[in-house]
Amino acid sequence: MKADALNPRELFGATVHYEIPAFQRPYVWTEEDQWAPLWADVRRVAEKVVLASDDEAAEGAGGHFLGAVVFKAKPPIAGDVTRHLVIDGQQRTTTLQILLDAVHAAVLDRGHEDEAEALEELILNKAKRFAGKPERFKLWPARSDRVAFEHAMTDDHGDWAGDDHLIVEAHQFFRSEVHDWLLGVVPEGDEEVGDEKARVRALADVMQTRLYLVAINLTAQDDDQVIFETLNDRGTPLLKADLIKNWVFQVGERVLADVEIWPERFWTDFDDSWWREEISQGRHNRSRIDIFLQYWLTMRTRDEVVTEQVFREFTRYARPRMTDAASAEKLLSELRRDADTFRNFGQQATDSAGGRFYRRVVEALELASTTPVLLWMLSENHAIPSDQVSKALDALESWVVRRTLLRRTMKDVNRFMVAILGTLDGVDESKVGDVVHGYLAIQSSDARTWPTDAEVITGLPQVKLYGNVRQSRLRVVLEALEMQLRSGLHEDVPLPSGLQVEHVMPQAWRTYWDTTLKLSPEAAAERDRLVNTIGNLTLVTSGLNGTLSNRPWTDSETAAVVKATGDLKGIGKRSLISKFSLLALSKDIVENHTERWSESDIESRSEALARGLCQVWLGPPSLGSPT
Repeated sequence: MKADALNPRELFGATVHYEIPAFQRPYVWTEEDQWAPLWADVRRVAEKVVLASDDEAAEGAGGHFLGAVVFKAKPPIAGDVTRHLVIDGQQRTTTLQILLDAVHAAVLDRGHEDEAEALEELILNKAKRFAGKPERFKLWPARSDRVAFEHAMTDDHGDWAGDDHLIVEAHQFFRSEVHDWLLGVVPEGDEEVGDEKARVRALADVMQTRLYLVAINLTAQDDDQVIFETLNDRGTPLLKADLIKNWVFQVGERVLADVEIWPERFWTDFDDSWWREEISQGRHNRSRIDIFLQYWLTMRTRDEVVTEQVFREFTRYARPRMTDAASAEKLLSELRRDADTFRNFGQQATDSAGGRFYRRVVEALELASTTPVLLWMLSENHAIPSDQVSKALDALESWVVRRTLLRRTMKDVNRFMVAILGTLDGVDESKVGDVVHGYLAIQSSDARTWPTDAEVITGLPQVKLYGNVRQSRLRVVLEALEMQLRSGLHEDVPLPSGLQVEHVMPQAWRTYWDTTLKLSPEAAAERDRLVNTIGNLTLVTSGLNGTLSNRPWTDSETAAVVKATGDLKGIGKRSLISKFSLLALSKDIVENHTERWSESDIESRSEALARGLCQVWLGPPSLGSPT
């Protein structure tokens, strides 16, 4: 390994061609984080040069350090450019070329041809044999950035739909800033230095000799993967996916695969902002692509994969499966298909087993640790029959819902999902659902049992749900019970979005719901428990929720104690629910409890809803259906 501090003249002055390998991520630097600070640094040094009184003073004006880059020379060919692969530092190398070209364009616009010609030598290889070829540029970016780079660097103002590309925006930013500075336009509070001719000379000097990169030149024996892993670009840390991409494409080159077509076939979509966007995962934010790769590896290896080990686990798993071009492309094709499945989770039909499971379990119940099993079931690489997918996912959804509502521990879910995947090794596709259902049914440890109907019917009415289970999770359960109550003769009308959980007997029952003979402390404590059980919960719109508040149950009670005006004066909670709620979930409450809603009513409804829940989420077969 050889490291040198080089300026742009030393980097780009010869007939050289720096290539960004296919595995590198796209250009991601931005104005706020990188372009503006870089231009401020360049301008600062240039103004020092302008203010220098003589050559000796100019020598002391210093320069600006841009950071480190890692290059690896490619074998020379007679009559060709000297080629280098940019192993790390492609963001700053690309930005430096964009800045050089922007300065060249601005200087030429102002008619300073000598300085423009000197700068052009650092941007283009001018020999006729390179005309119209990528080799005419000193740098050639990865495939996803090439059109934008060529558009920006050739000053092509023709019709093109990619003006929002960061490379084009960077070029426009630098060119505008340089143009204004050359004209003497400076930010408020700053002073113009020198005349235009002095500024042009100083800027050309800075761009050629006063910017420095520590260039690490690797030999054939150096492990460029190790170097790549340990370095990050300025302000944009590498994702695990970036390390994996680098490794994958290097393996592809070693097995003589056509890696030039790999980005389009296997990886371009991963560079999309959707994949790189960070989303919440537990207490941390991580990019979707890194989350997917962790789940994919868990699914493939049938083992827990921790976040920090995603790259290492990927290489360990993929290395023996990428021994030649054919096997490597087979693995990447499978990865690509599974990535498409993962991305489309949210677009699945709501009445499909996969769509229901994703919306209820992964999103609403926030149990993303089940994703490897969901991905395995829906993977095109496995082609599981739809009836077996439904049987497996419906059983697992029931296991999750029943345990959640009965307040059973979910701490072992990660390992349990791995165990489920392990049972599927070598199983015929036509029996996958049966195997998962059977495996769930035979669990006996407290952390893994599948609650039976009897356990749900006897246990659920006693559980304080509201306050212990998130409202978003309760809403999913109540919505499912609503649809179960509608089955049969009811119209098939979708539920409105944004329904809220409502207590029939309010939590603040002491305001209007206490009896003439005040409840004893023991009875009050029991009522406090009951109001938060499932039998006292329903769904209403947000507007109705605010209106219901703590009102008494009947109109007469309301008229006596609630000071209200307008159309709702003297209207009790029962009447409001009856008038404005169309849900079957509330229909029995208002029709069969005209005078009062009591503790015994809550208990009866809790048992009824528990039985309904056992019909929505069928349990293990041993005890049969609820009676």
